[in-house]
Amino acid sequence: MKLWPPNISGNEINGVGDTEVRKPDIVWWATENDKISFGEMQEWFYKNEPNDENLMKLRDERRSIINTPLPEIKEEQSEKKPCEWNDCLNQFLDKGVCEKIGVTKLRQEWVYSHHRTKFKNVILLGIAHDFDELITAPTLQAGIEVTRQYCRAASAANEVAAWLRKEGWDAEPVTGPMVGKILMIPHALEAGFGELGKHGSLITPEFGSAFRLGAVLTDAPFELTQKANHGIDEFCSNCRVCENACPPIAIKPEKKMVRGETKWSVDFDKCIPFFAETSGCAICIAVCPWSRPGVGLKLAEKLARRAERLAN
Repeated sequence: MKLWPPNISGNEINGVGDTEVRKPDIVWWATENDKISFGEMQEWFYKNEPNDENLMKLRDERRSIINTPLPEIKEEQSEKKPCEWNDCLNQFLDKGVCEKIGVTKLRQEWVYSHHRTKFKNVILLGIAHDFDELITAPTLQAGIEVTRQYCRAASAANEVAAWLRKEGWDAEPVTGPMVGKILMIPHALEAGFGELGKHGSLITPEFGSAFRLGAVLTDAPFELTQKANHGIDEFCSNCRVCENACPPIAIKPEKKMVRGETKWSVDFDKCIPFFAETSGCAICIAVCPWSRPGVGLKLAEKLARRAERLAN
C-alpha cells in the first residue's frame, strides 16, 4: 500500500461515476509499468509472484506463444458466405482448441484510449477452466490453472489468426491478461457469450465464470452471433455468494454508472491490494453457483421456464 499513487483512485480511472461514454484507460495489466498510475504496485506484484517451477514454465510458454510469428497474409482472399465462415470456426471447437466461439462488430468505445485499430470484427474464444483446480483459489494451485488457460487462450487466438491469414484475410490475435488493445468482456457479451455477473466477470450457462477469453481482430465477413439473455443478471441481483466470499469486500450489491452505462462493477481500490498480496485471486469466479460443472445449464433451463410462465 506504500506504493499506492497519491490522490488517485483506480475506480476513477475505470470510469466509475462517469455519465458519458468514453474509451477505457488501462488501470492494471499494462505491458509497461511506467505507462500507468499503478505501475509501481504492478511491478511489486510481478516481482513477488511465487517462484514456482511449474508457474514459471507456464509464464515462459505464454511469452513464447505471444512472440510466435504469424504466417504471411496470402495474396488471394478466400471468398465464402458469412455463415460458411462461421461453420469453418467449428474446426477449432472440434479440435479442442477452445470451448466456445462468437463473433461481433468491433466497437470503438471498447478500444483502449491509447490504441488504434483498422479492424471491424472481433472473434471471441472461450477457454474453459478445470474447475477442481480453480476451486482452490486463491492458492498457487489455482494460479497455475489460470496461467495454464491463459496459455491456451493465447495459443487459440494465434491458431485462428494464422488460419485467417492463410485464407488471405488479415487477422490479429488478442489475449489476456495484458490485453492492451480492446475490452474483451463487452465484446463477448455482444457475441452471445452470456451476461455480466455481479463479480464483474462473464457468466455463461456452460462454464459459469470458470473460463478465460481470447480474441482475434479481423475484417473477414463472418456472420455475427446474437446477444444472449439467460436470466443471469436478475439471478445475480438476488444472489450474494461472491459478494459474501470476497475477502476485501470489493463486490457490491448494487450496479454503478461506468462510462455512461449502468452495470456491475468491482471496487478496484479494495480488490487490487488483496489481489496483489495473494498473487491473483479468482475466489469470486470459483464460488459462483454458475461455475459448478453442470449447474449453469440447469439454472438457465429453470430460469427460462420461469420467464415463460411469467410471460404467459
